[in-house]
Amino acid sequence: MENITIKQLQESVDQWIKQYGGGYFSELTNMAVLTEEVGELARVISRKYGDQVAKPNEDLNLADELADVLWVVTCLANQTGVDLTEAFQHNLQKKISRDKNRFINKE
Repeated sequence: MENITIKQLQESVDQWIKQYGGGYFSELTNMAVLTEEVGELARVISRKYGDQVAKPNEDLNLADELADVLWVVTCLANQTGVDLTEAFQHNLQKKISRDKNRFINKE
C-alpha cells in the first residue's frame, strides 16, 4: 500500500466501517475501545522497553498496537465530524507558538 494522507485515512476507515463494520459504535463505546487499545499499547511498551518480561509466545507488535490506536482515534474523528488534517495543523501551530523555546537549553 502506498502512503496515504490523513484525509485518505479517514475516508478508508469510514468506507470499511460502512462496508464491513456494520456502522460505528457509539462515541462512548469507541472511547472505551480506545482506552482498551491504549492499554494494549502500554503492555507492549512495558515489555519491550520497560521492566516487565514478556510471556512465552506473547505478541509484542508495537506497530500493530499503534495502528489500532490510530484506527479508533480515526473512528472517533469521523463520527464526531472532526477533520484530523485541519485539527492536527491547528494543534501543531499551537505547539509551535506556545512551546518553541520550552525544551531548548533547559537546565
